Amino acid sequence: MNATIWHNNRCSNSRGALALLQEAGADIEVIDYLATPPDPATLRQLLDEMGMPARDLLRSKEAAYVELGLADKLDDEAALVEAMAMHPALINRPIVRTSKGTALCRPPETVRTLL
Repeated sequence: MNATIWHNNRCSNSRGALALLQEAGADIEVIDYLATPPDPATLRQLLDEMGMPARDLLRSKEAAYVELGLADKLDDEAALVEAMAMHPALINRPIVRTSKGTALCRPPETVRTLL
């Protein structure tokens, strides 16, 4: 099985999901999304695949959340997607895509639904 994970190695949930993919023997593409941020079109596609609004993928504890005034823009999908593309630390993780679907894998065991 092929899998893509938008990964942050400093995140225990991300490391856990990656470990579960490795244990399952998946052929994994690991994308360090902080080093290689997804563009707005990719983010929009991932959100559509997950069936979630941008606000559900947004990390509100990041400094950029406050600096950009995102609490006042939670209903502005385009603004939130653009903010996450420009400041990838705002993206919650890990996001995993397989042939069975795409999901935000928090907790990491969520990845099992995609295997």
